[in-house]
Amino acid sequence: MGQLNRALTITKKNILIYYLKGPVIIFGVLIPVFFFLAFITGGKQLPWSFLISGLTAMTVFFTATSVSPVIMPWEAQMNTLERLIASPISIYALIFGDLLASICFSFMITIIPIILALATNVTIMDPLTLILGIILASICFSALGTLLSTPRTNLPSNIMMLSSLIKFPLVFISGIFIPIERMGWGSYIALFSPLTYTMDIIRYSMQGTHAYPINIDILAIIISIIIFLTASVKLHEANIPYRI
Repeated sequence: MGQLNRALTITKKNILIYYLKGPVIIFGVLIPVFFFLAFITGGKQLPWSFLISGLTAMTVFFTATSVSPVIMPWEAQMNTLERLIASPISIYALIFGDLLASICFSFMITIIPIILALATNVTIMDPLTLILGIILASICFSALGTLLSTPRTNLPSNIMMLSSLIKFPLVFISGIFIPIERMGWGSYIALFSPLTYTMDIIRYSMQGTHAYPINIDILAIIISIIIFLTASVKLHEANIPYRI
């Protein structure tokens, strides 16, 4: 319980400090909005339920990967990471605190497109699956964010550049702008993106259509969570001594 309380304290600290940081607002809020506006401008023949499901998937993805990548390098840059490491807190609790702050931010902002969907008469056919999918996706992409924060740099800009090189291609290969079944050979590449399975769950919940069985989507996201968290813990354990 002691480590859990310390992790929750880290979460509270991260919420108060990082939610309003420039990179978090830009990459977590503004970019999904701009993508969506560009999408609806060029996709006037697409049904609204298709567009809003794409916005929901982009929101959960970008918000979850906007908080956790910047925390470690920012702490190192401000020389506060050394104090955290010197305190009686495990690396697991430290990562969990960062992860939970990212999950909360993602879930909080993702409520907005869901409210927009309901306000524009989009029928959510399977709300329980939608909620489960968003929770799992928030955990998955927050874990990806903690993994992206592992390089030995104390400059948040370097981490954000690296994360952009990974995040933007994923958006275009994961069935957000073009349904998976119409992507041709690109559908094989999409299999390696956890965002693909998130998109499939959300589209099923809002449109009733899906490219893969829903249980496969859920399993793929859970496997991604395990991979990202395991790699994140191992790399942070190896690299934190070089950041203080």
